[in-house]
Amino acid sequence: MLITHDTRCALDAVVDLVNTAPDEEGSDGVDGLSLIADLEDFVREHNISGVSALTDRDLSAVRGIRDRFCEVFAAKDAARAAALINELVASAGTTPQLTDHDDFDWHVHYFAPGASVADHLAADCGMALAFFVVAGEQERLRRCEAPDCRRAFVDLSRNRSRRYCDSRTCGNRLHVAAYRARRKEAAG
Repeated sequence: MLITHDTRCALDAVVDLVNTAPDEEGSDGVDGLSLIADLEDFVREHNISGVSALTDRDLSAVRGIRDRFCEVFAAKDAARAAALINELVASAGTTPQLTDHDDFDWHVHYFAPGASVADHLAADCGMALAFFVVAGEQERLRRCEAPDCRRAFVDLSRNRSRRYCDSRTCGNRLHVAAYRARRKEAAG
């Protein structure tokens, strides 16, 4: 599956957005988007273009679409994921446009000019996830399999074998625990 630069940026943004939700494991019940400053940081970190001064209304709207994206990652089948994505993209009033800003080659923005940050995220991130459903790859939208972590991630491995949000933290921690358990059992 070919993933263009702008699609990869949208995937990174949607994963990070989902992982700000307060009910996600690893968030300690803290909402990663509780303040406008948090949203400003998110916009800056993800280099989201065309965003003007953010307001409480923007913060509330982004939290709302975040909840919908959480549902996409929890969807049990492609039909449910597709329905959710269709709702997100339609609500954003998409207007696909070719653009070549910020030294990037031609790519497609799906949001209308002057769109709110919530509509921008709903359109671009929704379309990035739609490509996975269209390609029959919806199962790549995953949650970490570590028992104490349910963070979202997109499995971009060739053989669809990624199980953890981060192999250096969750994966390594579980492998070390399994190793210690085997050694303890062998020692008797």
